[in-house]
Amino acid sequence: MTKSIKIIVLYLLFVCHVSCTQHQLEGKITKVNINDLKGATTHGPVGITRNIIQDKKGMMWMASFRGVFKYDGTFFTNMSKTLTSSRFYSILEDTKGNLWFGTVGTDASGVYRYDGKSFENFTTAQGLLNNEVSSIYEDENGTFWFGVSGGFSFFDGSSFQNFIIDENGIHEDKTGKIFVKRQSFKHTVNSILKDDKGILWIATGDKTYQYNQEKATVMTHDETPFYNVRVLMKDSNGSIWLGGPHGLWRCQNNAFSNFSKTIVSSIVEDANGAIWIGSAKNAVKPKWDLSQLRSNAVRTEYSKGVTIPNLPMIFGVTASRDGNIWLATFEGVFRYDGKKMKSFNKTK
Repeated sequence: MTKSIKIIVLYLLFVCHVSCTQHQLEGKITKVNINDLKGATTHGPVGITRNIIQDKKGMMWMASFRGVFKYDGTFFTNMSKTLTSSRFYSILEDTKGNLWFGTVGTDASGVYRYDGKSFENFTTAQGLLNNEVSSIYEDENGTFWFGVSGGFSFFDGSSFQNFIIDENGIHEDKTGKIFVKRQSFKHTVNSILKDDKGILWIATGDKTYQYNQEKATVMTHDETPFYNVRVLMKDSNGSIWLGGPHGLWRCQNNAFSNFSKTIVSSIVEDANGAIWIGSAKNAVKPKWDLSQLRSNAVRTEYSKGVTIPNLPMIFGVTASRDGNIWLATFEGVFRYDGKKMKSFNKTK
């Protein structure tokens, strides 16, 4: 593959969607011999890893195109190896400690719930709008919102309520309609959350909406809509951050502020109130950086902090409780400990 073709492929993936000291993760983690784990390795998933989180026990979990991986501080284990060949994309730990994993691609198989012992699968057969699940969100009532190709599904634990996104905006479907094929990228939900007023924010491949009581409002700044927002994040002050091709934005008290004009794919707030972003300087020859915005004491103003340049395409960022920053990238998993960036790719 020539260099120019590789750059084009990397960009299309985004639009459509070295060493350091080992740190022990928090939590009561059972230490096991690698021979006791089938398929356990000291390297992370190979290739595209879309999202990464830390669970309540301190384990790191990764949604990758090669499966769901768990990292216990020593070994990586592919937890879905015998489950499905689908590409995993989205991930969430709910308030009860269950883990949810969404799949995408032509062989997408909906969303899986893992209770620590077994996986349970939810697909269009159970009422999910589409089997391509690009985002997962749990609201304050303990119910779930699944962003899919063509709209989103509300799940109360027993049944689905579906909402379709098309050229006319958002409308609830009460006919039981499902999409068996991938819908337009414009109508795919990239990210979803609720603000402190209980209003749902939905970022799609096209516009970003606020949705409340059957009314959809297109979010704009200076009468310009926010197009193709890739990630929404609510910080500890209740402000909403938006990242996408048009940069990094914050909505605070209904006022928008811009912090960066680079392409932003991922946002996370750490325990100290700093905002970390994965971004690229341009779309033609993207060079991806991990950047930090330091906050003041009341977390209302920010200044530039550390920047780590020349990274693979960044899809997801999370802050673990030991202060490390973890990256899900085009080339697997990385960890930044405040001094050095470590790759868990076996080729490094």
